Amino acid sequence: MKAAIVTDSNSGITQKQGEEAGIYVVPMPFMMDGETYFEDVNLTQEEFFNRLEGGADISTSQPSPADLIDLWKKLLEEYDEIVHIPMSSGLSSSCQTAMILAEEFDGRVFVVNNQRISVTQRQSVLEAAKMAASGMSAGEIKEILEETKLDSTIYITVDTLEYLKKGGRITAAAALLGTFLRIKPVLTIQGDKLDAFAKARTMKQAKSIMVTAAKKDMEERFGDSSGRGTNIAVVHSNSLEAAMEFKKELEDIFPEAGEIYVDNLSLSVSCHIGPGALAIACTKKLEV
Repeated sequence: MKAAIVTDSNSGITQKQGEEAGIYVVPMPFMMDGETYFEDVNLTQEEFFNRLEGGADISTSQPSPADLIDLWKKLLEEYDEIVHIPMSSGLSSSCQTAMILAEEFDGRVFVVNNQRISVTQRQSVLEAAKMAASGMSAGEIKEILEETKLDSTIYITVDTLEYLKKGGRITAAAALLGTFLRIKPVLTIQGDKLDAFAKARTMKQAKSIMVTAAKKDMEERFGDSSGRGTNIAVVHSNSLEAAMEFKKELEDIFPEAGEIYVDNLSLSVSCHIGPGALAIACTKKLEV
């Protein structure tokens, strides 16, 4: 069986990277001041942050069902099956929509609900592509990815509380007090949603909290204290210099971990937390 691998741009996989890897990437739509834009098609990272910091009214959406159906139909002319890996069902309704649409394809489209986002979603997609290349069926790939869905962890610290306030995740009073006290909250994504985790007063303290939490997850959940069995990544929202500095720090902390990947946070996450965010993401390596 020949399986096509499909994901969305929340994975951080660009259109160019997808083409080179044989992965099909559905661009996520954004409404900006009443107009629709598509990530990495007519909306770049730079343009997004310029508009965001300029006070544009930005909201996220999900891919058009018609566009998704058209893509699947086209792919099934060449492939026997499809593995579709959307962002976490807890962060968007696009996963549930894809599951409903897949019911009309007579068991040839398998939608994976493994509750990943950004670089952890990217890792799932790359692993799915390897499994497909080895001849595994779409059903087998879906089963493995969902069985290991909780083998990932993300911790994020934000530079400003403005966007959390705008999104209704904290009150205006809390945002004002937090800004006055220069509080840097640490957030976490564990599967299906973005949650508060801790509070820090400085970026140095926030990074220390994130590293300690990630190390604990790696040891207790992944059974990996050295980092050899974990894919470690640094992700950021328009803060590359800080991300590269954090990468160097992590290389000293986890000298046996191998290459530490650096990438942008997906725009759907950046939209809610704003620029200047920094995160560590860890995913247990999949042995297949």
